[in-house]
Amino acid sequence: MRAILFEAPRKVRLIDDLPVPRLAEGEVLVQCTHVGLCGSNVGPYLGDGRWAEGVWPRPPGWMGHENVGPIVESRSEAWSEGTLVLAQSRDYHGFVEYIACKPETVTRLPPTDDIGALVLAQPLATVLRAMSRVKPVVGERCAVIGQGPIGLMFTYLLKRMGARQVIGIDLVPWRLGWAQRLGATDVIDASHADVIEAVRELTGGAMVDLCVEAAGATESLSTAAFLPRWQGRLCVFGVPHHDVQPFPWYYTTNNETEILISRGAGWTAFAPTALEMVAGDGAALAEIVTPRLPWDRAAEAFEVSAFPGNHPDALKILLEL
Repeated sequence: MRAILFEAPRKVRLIDDLPVPRLAEGEVLVQCTHVGLCGSNVGPYLGDGRWAEGVWPRPPGWMGHENVGPIVESRSEAWSEGTLVLAQSRDYHGFVEYIACKPETVTRLPPTDDIGALVLAQPLATVLRAMSRVKPVVGERCAVIGQGPIGLMFTYLLKRMGARQVIGIDLVPWRLGWAQRLGATDVIDASHADVIEAVRELTGGAMVDLCVEAAGATESLSTAAFLPRWQGRLCVFGVPHHDVQPFPWYYTTNNETEILISRGAGWTAFAPTALEMVAGDGAALAEIVTPRLPWDRAAEAFEVSAFPGNHPDALKILLEL
């Protein structure tokens, strides 16, 4: 089968001779017609921070986890061949043509005219899980640092869950237009503005009730710490590139900031809702699935994902097999 091999930082190669995985009892085999790139793939692709360590090349398909396609073989009584599903491979190596999946990581797709867009439901499910752990935001002021796909999903959901103000923040200016399309009441170009002072001005000095950090960079997390009001909340969602990095703990403890950390575990419980949103009244979210590139342009896709400032309107990049 076909697969992506990470040979070295910023160097990927397509291979076509990887064995198709064998199924254990209860598993299903999914043929991946569409695979999404995630922001969490950028650090590994660049070999940045904690990913500078380790042996290259990495295992074929390394770190892929947003897959859509039909079940082509089943050893589970609950799943039949031909069923279209959102799936995640058992080994988290999903940049491949076929993945073996445990039943709990497979979700049936709703009717849709755009199967590829449903890849978005996997990261959206992780955001929904994070939002389920955040206190209600009705009438609150919120800020989201990072307006890539994940940040845009937070912006979209916060506004629709009743936040009175949603401030979208990003270093990439063109992303701010998308933030406004998806619900941001205000935006800040972090490449030019002092973000902390800009938030202070936009909130009349009150600062925000909730700040979501959706970028994962050392600088963005440090900035995020200064945005919540006294006893406000900070949701850390972005994947850091370093095991140890500086953080303004004195200010944070003095501010009595409530910190919530949320990642991807447990996303499958929210996958049905995420799929319904993307296929139904959340269709505006599906617009961020762009560009859609053929499998043989995978190397280009990873470069675009890693350096979005050079590629206007490149958000949730999709590889089509």
